[in-house]
Amino acid sequence: MAPSLKTKVASIPLETCVYNASGPRTGSAQALSRISASKAGAVLAKSATLASQTGNPLPRTWHHDAEESHASMNSEGLPNLGIEYYIKTETIDEAISDTGKPYFVSISGKNTDDNMKMLDMIYEKIKTGEARIAGVELNLACPNIIGKPIIAYDFEQMDSVLKSICAMPMFTEAKIPLGVKMPPYFDGPHYDRAAAVLNKYSDVVKYVASINTIGNCLAIDTVAEMPAIRSKGGFAGLSGRAVKYTALANVKKMRELLVDDIDVVGVGGVYTGEDAFEMILCGASAVQVGTCHWNEGPKCFDRICKELEDLMAKKGYSSIEDFKGKLKEWSKEGVAKSREVKAAKKKLAKDATATKASSGPSAQDQMLTALLILVIAVLLADKFDVISI
Repeated sequence: MAPSLKTKVASIPLETCVYNASGPRTGSAQALSRISASKAGAVLAKSATLASQTGNPLPRTWHHDAEESHASMNSEGLPNLGIEYYIKTETIDEAISDTGKPYFVSISGKNTDDNMKMLDMIYEKIKTGEARIAGVELNLACPNIIGKPIIAYDFEQMDSVLKSICAMPMFTEAKIPLGVKMPPYFDGPHYDRAAAVLNKYSDVVKYVASINTIGNCLAIDTVAEMPAIRSKGGFAGLSGRAVKYTALANVKKMRELLVDDIDVVGVGGVYTGEDAFEMILCGASAVQVGTCHWNEGPKCFDRICKELEDLMAKKGYSSIEDFKGKLKEWSKEGVAKSREVKAAKKKLAKDATATKASSGPSAQDQMLTALLILVIAVLLADKFDVISI
């Protein structure tokens, strides 16, 4: 029997612990339906604003040219179809069909009033019978809105925003779970202050998603000698494999500092089942996938889940609870074990190469050789005019 990837986020059951981050490929019901049809454990809609908007000028995205891109950037500026679209029954019908997967709405208002208006609209929809909105993710971490700072870097402002929002009937009476999308932190006191604010509202805030993109990075087009992205002077949010190590640190610190009532969802640089495993080992209850989904499409969820299952089976884990938050301290014994495994892998690769070399050319190599000889023969015959018709 395959290991179980089941988990809970904000007490909401998920069949698998891997699902999409709010970002590219999440802006329409059609795109969300493709996520729902995959092994993703939940469906998270694009971060919505009060009204629809087109976002920043193009080009606003960049990918490293390497075959396996280690870095991507975007300065999208939250293009989306507006909150009304993402809470419409018709949108949710198409987005999750009959899969029964949890459907989360993400909001990123231009100010607190906008966020509160959107929450009122969501609550009204829920009160009219749309019970499939499982929870709300409040984005306090977007670095790409021109003229707007990252809210969660201003701890007094973050406290004020959460104080207003967490007092709304949607949360105090209906107990709808609230998640908060967080920016990356890089210094110990910042982790402490952010966690202290979140812990104050643990009766409403039920998970944090760490991290959003690393803001205000810059990619250069050396041929044209200009920024690769048009808006904000080229400054944009960095994502992809390059941010995984910052994300792991944030997941670990948040899990250490937050009260148990607040789950941590790891996001940032997840491309493989091993990446997901590392996030969970650091304390994540689930993992969101953003840039890999952007580049690969929804099939990434099937692949990552399978790779995670295989890794768990190899290690003898039957569920993610077996290793969640159980990152071990550094030890000489651990180093020795790791070196032993690496040496064994290296030997297997060397033996495979030697076996291939000793077995002579493969059937494919022989076929290519024969084809090459035939082509040369035809060319020579044509040159010396020995082919007759």
